[in-house]
Amino acid sequence: MGEWTMFNEGDHVPNDGNYIEVGENSVHMGVNNPKTVTLKKGDKFPATSNHNRKWHRKDV
Repeated sequence: MGEWTMFNEGDHVPNDGNYIEVGENSVHMGVNNPKTVTLKKGDKFPATSNHNRKWHRKDV
């Protein structure tokens, strides 16, 4: 079993860290002006800029 790497709005944060919006199909899809947030373990992910985006840990 592996750890999830992409998260949706409302999911619980697995680890403290900085998270950034990415395209849903690839971390490398060019997202203009992505939101970044700093969250603590157990927090919930906020809404993304649009429904086609997910959250990904920035410093991994």
